[in-house]
Formats: sequence, structure tokens, C-alpha cells
Amino acid sequence: MKVIAGLGNPGRDYERTPHNVGFDVVDLLAERLGAAWKNSSKFHALTARAQFAGEALMLVKPQTFMNLSGTSVAPLMAYFGGSPADLTVVLDDVNLPLGRLRIRPGGSAGGHNGLASLIGSIGTDAFARVRLGMGRQTRGTLVDHVLGKFDAERWETVRGAEQIAADAVQLLLEEGLDSAMNRYNGWTPDAPPPKPESENGIST
Repeated sequence: MKVIAGLGNPGRDYERTPHNVGFDVVDLLAERLGAAWKNSSKFHALTARAQFAGEALMLVKPQTFMNLSGTSVAPLMAYFGGSPADLTVVLDDVNLPLGRLRIRPGGSAGGHNGLASLIGSIGTDAFARVRLGMGRQTRGTLVDHVLGKFDAERWETVRGAEQIAADAVQLLLEEGLDSAMNRYNGWTPDAPPPKPESENGIST
């Protein structure tokens, strides 16, 4: 089973904030695939199941708050027999300009507490991640930035980038990590959507 975990914080107070773009992207995927969210209290998560690209797929939104994301995702994967190679994590990245995508097969947490929790709980950093840039604010603290609400202009930019990030996740599932990295790495909101390389394109 493939697992796509979007990182974020539960509750309406955290909607439309940089730290919750992972939740937003998996919400888009659930909508595209007609998958319904269900509360999985055993794993402290919301989960949605679907079939995609010939495989069983589980979308996950940990409900543990960001810094404990791994305590939800790691037990869930262990229960269902998933390996790190089956996991893709979608998250925000303040070190990238607003809306820029970066897809990687592994690597350090880069200062992201949710990703650090996953790495610590799973015991490896060898899983794919799709990072969506949030930029850095010149005023206020980092916490204020990642938990602050987007203004209307930035929210419009982010929503468009989230659609492209969802496209990238679908291509990753269809054609593999290398194809997704080749087509989407470095994409920014001022560029047109990446064009399909084949007639099959991207399922939306």
C-alpha cells in the first residue's frame, strides 16, 4: 500500500496557514480520487483510501499536531506493512520561495519539526517528500510566520501551487519519483503548469 501523508495541525484555527499546506494537498487528492476521510483514533489520524495507478493508496492527515507527526504515521505504516519506500510526505518549507516545489527521495529534516518527528519515529530519512515553498517573512518570528493566516494575495498563489503539488504526487504514483522530480522540481507560480510528456498525462 502506498501512503501519502500530508503534514499539518488539526483544527480550524490552523486552516489557511503555511504549516497546513500538506493537509491541503492531500485534501485535493482525496477530492480528485473520490476518497472519503475517516477518523482513525487508533493511529490519531484522518485517513482516506483509494485505488490509484493500479495500487491501494492511503491518504493520511496526522491529528497529533505537527511536532508529533511521526507518532501517528509510523505505527500506521507498521500496522499495514508499509516500508519507507511506500511513503511520500507533503509539507511546507520556509527555505523555498513562496509556491516553489522541491521533490526529493530523502534527506535531513532541514529544521522542519514534523519531518524530524517522522524520521525519528520511522528510523530512516529514506522516504520521498514533496516540499511546497512558503518563503520567509521579514517581520515576526518563524512560529508566527508558519502559523499565521495567509492574506488574500498569498493564499491565491498558494492554492494554485497546491494544485500543482497534487499533480506532482499523482505523477510520482503513476510513473515514479524520478519522473516527478524531472517534471516538477523547481516549478514556481510564475511558470505555466508542466506539460505531460506522454499522451497519458496527469490524472486529475
